[in-house]
Amino acid sequence: MFGCVVAGRPLQTNLQQIDETHAIFELPSAGSINHVSVFLLGTVPFPDGYGATVHFFWPGKGFQLLGMLSNEKPSAIFRLRGTYTAQSTDTHAVFTGAASDASPSNLTAILGLSIEPLPQILQEVATLPAPSVSSPSAVSLALTRANPGADAAVLAERIVQHLFNYLSSFVGGSPLSPDAMIPLGTVAKWYESFMGKVRNSGVGFLERQD
Repeated sequence: MFGCVVAGRPLQTNLQQIDETHAIFELPSAGSINHVSVFLLGTVPFPDGYGATVHFFWPGKGFQLLGMLSNEKPSAIFRLRGTYTAQSTDTHAVFTGAASDASPSNLTAILGLSIEPLPQILQEVATLPAPSVSSPSAVSLALTRANPGADAAVLAERIVQHLFNYLSSFVGGSPLSPDAMIPLGTVAKWYESFMGKVRNSGVGFLERQD
Protein backbone atom coordinates (compact mmCIF):
# COMPACT_ATOMS: atom_id res chain seq x y z
CA MET A 1 0.00 0.00 0.00
CA PHE A 2 2.87 2.38 0.88
CA GLY A 3 6.30 3.12 -0.55
CA CYS A 4 9.08 5.42 0.58
CA VAL A 5 12.26 6.85 -0.92
CA VAL A 6 15.16 8.40 0.93
CA ALA A 7 16.84 10.92 -1.39
CA GLY A 8 19.71 9.21 -3.18
CA ARG A 9 18.57 5.67 -2.33
CA PRO A 10 16.41 2.98 -4.01
CA LEU A 11 12.65 2.75 -3.56
CA GLN A 12 11.57 0.90 -0.39
CA THR A 13 8.42 -1.23 -0.34
CA ASN A 14 9.50 -3.48 2.56
CA LEU A 15 6.71 -2.29 4.84
CA GLN A 16 6.46 -4.10 8.19
CA GLN A 17 2.92 -4.47 9.55
CA ILE A 18 2.50 -3.95 13.31
CA ASP A 19 -1.29 -4.29 13.47
CA GLU A 20 -4.31 -3.45 11.31
CA THR A 21 -3.70 0.30 11.43
CA HIS A 22 0.05 0.67 12.04
CA ALA A 23 3.12 -0.15 9.93
CA ILE A 24 6.76 0.90 9.69
CA PHE A 25 9.71 1.25 7.34
CA GLU A 26 13.23 0.78 8.70
CA LEU A 27 15.66 3.42 7.41
CA PRO A 28 19.29 2.32 7.83
CA SER A 29 22.23 4.75 7.98
CA ALA A 30 19.85 7.43 9.22
CA GLY A 31 22.62 9.91 9.89
CA SER A 32 22.89 10.63 6.16
CA ILE A 33 19.16 11.20 5.56
CA ASN A 34 18.08 14.71 4.54
CA HIS A 35 14.70 14.14 2.88
CA VAL A 36 12.29 11.23 2.66
CA SER A 37 9.34 10.84 0.29
CA VAL A 38 6.33 8.74 1.34
CA PHE A 39 3.47 7.81 -0.97
CA LEU A 40 0.60 5.47 -1.76
CA LEU A 41 1.55 2.82 -4.32
CA GLY A 42 -1.86 3.12 -5.98
CA THR A 43 -2.79 -0.51 -5.35
CA VAL A 44 -5.00 -0.02 -2.27
CA PRO A 45 -6.65 3.33 -1.43
CA PHE A 46 -7.57 4.45 2.06
CA PRO A 47 -11.11 3.64 3.21
CA ASP A 48 -13.49 6.59 2.84
CA GLY A 49 -12.89 9.15 5.57
CA TYR A 50 -9.46 7.80 6.50
CA GLY A 51 -5.83 8.70 5.88
CA ALA A 52 -2.48 8.16 7.60
CA THR A 53 -0.23 10.19 9.84
CA VAL A 54 3.52 9.86 9.16
CA HIS A 55 5.96 9.65 12.08
CA PHE A 56 9.75 9.53 12.34
CA PHE A 57 11.78 7.85 15.10
CA TRP A 58 15.40 8.84 15.64
CA PRO A 59 17.36 6.41 17.87
CA GLY A 60 17.85 7.91 21.30
CA LYS A 61 15.69 10.97 20.58
CA GLY A 62 12.12 9.67 20.31
CA PHE A 63 9.33 10.24 17.80
CA GLN A 64 8.24 13.21 15.72
CA LEU A 65 5.03 13.70 13.74
CA LEU A 66 5.96 14.66 10.16
CA GLY A 67 2.63 15.02 8.37
CA MET A 68 -0.08 13.04 6.61
CA LEU A 69 -1.21 11.13 3.53
CA SER A 70 -4.73 10.70 2.15
CA ASN A 71 -6.42 9.69 -1.09
CA GLU A 72 -6.46 13.39 -2.00
CA LYS A 73 -2.80 13.85 -0.92
CA PRO A 74 -1.18 10.52 -1.86
CA SER A 75 2.45 11.65 -1.52
CA ALA A 76 4.63 14.02 0.48
CA ILE A 77 8.30 14.91 0.88
CA PHE A 78 9.57 15.58 4.39
CA ARG A 79 12.79 17.36 5.35
CA LEU A 80 14.37 15.62 8.33
CA ARG A 81 17.74 17.24 8.97
CA GLY A 82 17.58 20.32 11.15
CA THR A 83 13.86 19.97 11.94
CA TYR A 84 13.83 17.28 14.63
CA THR A 85 11.63 17.83 17.70
CA ALA A 86 10.84 14.82 19.88
CA GLN A 87 7.17 14.27 20.76
CA SER A 88 5.07 11.71 22.63
CA THR A 89 1.57 10.58 21.60
CA ASP A 90 -0.60 7.46 21.89
CA THR A 91 0.31 6.58 18.30
CA HIS A 92 4.02 6.75 19.09
CA ALA A 93 3.47 4.25 21.91
CA VAL A 94 2.30 1.70 19.30
CA PHE A 95 5.57 2.07 17.38
CA THR A 96 7.75 1.82 20.49
CA GLY A 97 8.10 -1.97 20.35
CA ALA A 98 9.40 -1.89 16.80
CA ALA A 99 11.63 1.08 17.44
CA SER A 100 13.29 -0.55 20.43
CA ASP A 101 14.92 -3.07 18.08
CA ALA A 102 16.71 -0.30 16.20
CA SER A 103 20.25 0.00 17.52
CA PRO A 104 21.47 3.58 18.00
CA SER A 105 24.97 2.37 17.13
CA ASN A 106 24.09 1.74 13.49
CA LEU A 107 21.52 4.58 13.36
CA THR A 108 18.56 2.71 11.94
CA ALA A 109 15.60 5.08 12.07
CA ILE A 110 11.92 4.17 11.87
CA LEU A 111 9.27 5.74 9.63
CA GLY A 112 5.86 4.96 11.12
CA LEU A 113 2.44 5.11 9.44
CA SER A 114 -0.80 5.21 11.41
CA ILE A 115 -4.18 4.89 9.64
CA GLU A 116 -6.68 7.18 11.37
CA PRO A 117 -9.94 9.08 10.69
CA LEU A 118 -9.29 12.23 8.66
CA PRO A 119 -10.77 14.66 11.24
CA GLN A 120 -8.35 13.29 13.85
CA ILE A 121 -5.43 13.54 11.40
CA LEU A 122 -6.22 17.14 10.51
CA GLN A 123 -6.27 18.05 14.19
CA GLU A 124 -2.84 16.49 14.69
CA VAL A 125 -1.12 18.05 11.67
CA ALA A 126 -2.60 21.46 12.47
CA THR A 127 -0.13 21.62 15.38
CA LEU A 128 2.91 21.19 13.10
CA PRO A 129 5.19 24.19 12.50
CA ALA A 130 5.29 25.10 8.81
CA PRO A 131 9.00 24.26 8.22
CA SER A 132 8.50 20.66 9.43
CA VAL A 133 6.68 19.56 6.28
CA SER A 134 7.98 19.86 2.75
CA SER A 135 5.60 18.80 -0.01
CA PRO A 136 5.22 19.59 -3.72
CA SER A 137 3.03 22.57 -2.80
CA ALA A 138 6.03 24.13 -1.05
CA VAL A 139 7.66 24.59 -4.46
CA SER A 140 4.90 26.86 -5.72
CA LEU A 141 4.88 28.73 -2.39
CA ALA A 142 8.61 29.41 -2.53
CA LEU A 143 8.46 30.48 -6.16
CA THR A 144 5.50 32.79 -5.56
CA ARG A 145 7.32 34.51 -2.72
CA ALA A 146 10.48 34.83 -4.78
CA ASN A 147 8.76 36.23 -7.87
CA PRO A 148 5.10 37.09 -7.23
CA GLY A 149 4.64 38.74 -10.64
CA ALA A 150 5.73 35.71 -12.67
CA ASP A 151 3.25 34.31 -15.14
CA ALA A 152 2.10 30.98 -13.72
CA ALA A 153 2.03 29.12 -17.05
CA VAL A 154 5.52 30.28 -18.08
CA LEU A 155 6.90 29.52 -14.64
CA ALA A 156 5.37 26.03 -14.64
CA GLU A 157 6.82 25.33 -18.09
CA ARG A 158 10.29 26.39 -16.95
CA ILE A 159 10.12 24.18 -13.85
CA VAL A 160 9.10 21.16 -15.93
CA GLN A 161 11.86 21.92 -18.45
CA HIS A 162 14.39 22.09 -15.61
CA LEU A 163 13.22 18.70 -14.33
CA PHE A 164 13.42 17.14 -17.81
CA ASN A 165 16.92 18.53 -18.35
CA TYR A 166 18.00 17.08 -15.01
CA LEU A 167 16.48 13.65 -15.67
CA SER A 168 17.96 13.52 -19.19
CA SER A 169 21.43 13.49 -17.66
CA PHE A 170 20.60 10.09 -16.15
CA VAL A 171 19.69 8.52 -19.49
CA GLY A 172 22.93 9.36 -21.27
CA GLY A 173 21.82 12.76 -22.48
CA SER A 174 19.25 11.22 -24.83
CA PRO A 175 15.72 12.65 -24.96
CA LEU A 176 13.41 11.17 -22.36
CA SER A 177 10.97 8.62 -23.72
CA PRO A 178 7.82 7.11 -22.17
CA ASP A 179 9.80 3.89 -21.61
CA ALA A 180 12.70 5.54 -19.74
CA MET A 181 13.16 4.13 -16.23
CA ILE A 182 13.85 6.90 -13.70
CA PRO A 183 14.21 5.97 -9.99
CA LEU A 184 11.95 7.99 -7.70
CA GLY A 185 15.00 8.76 -5.60
CA THR A 186 16.39 10.72 -8.56
CA VAL A 187 13.29 12.92 -8.61
CA ALA A 188 13.59 13.46 -4.85
CA LYS A 189 17.24 14.46 -5.32
CA TRP A 190 16.23 16.94 -8.05
CA TYR A 191 13.61 18.43 -5.71
CA GLU A 192 16.18 18.90 -2.94
CA SER A 193 18.64 20.58 -5.33
CA PHE A 194 15.94 22.69 -7.00
CA MET A 195 14.55 24.04 -3.73
CA GLY A 196 18.08 24.81 -2.52
CA LYS A 197 18.64 27.01 -5.58
CA VAL A 198 15.28 28.75 -5.11
CA ARG A 199 16.00 29.52 -1.46
CA ASN A 200 19.54 30.73 -2.17
CA SER A 201 19.08 32.78 -5.34
CA GLY A 202 15.42 32.92 -6.35
CA VAL A 203 14.09 31.67 -9.69
CA GLY A 204 16.38 33.61 -12.03
CA PHE A 205 18.33 30.45 -12.91
CA LEU A 206 15.22 29.11 -14.69
CA GLU A 207 15.52 31.87 -17.30
CA ARG A 208 19.13 30.93 -18.01
CA GLN A 209 18.56 27.23 -18.71
CA ASP A 210 18.97 25.92 -22.25
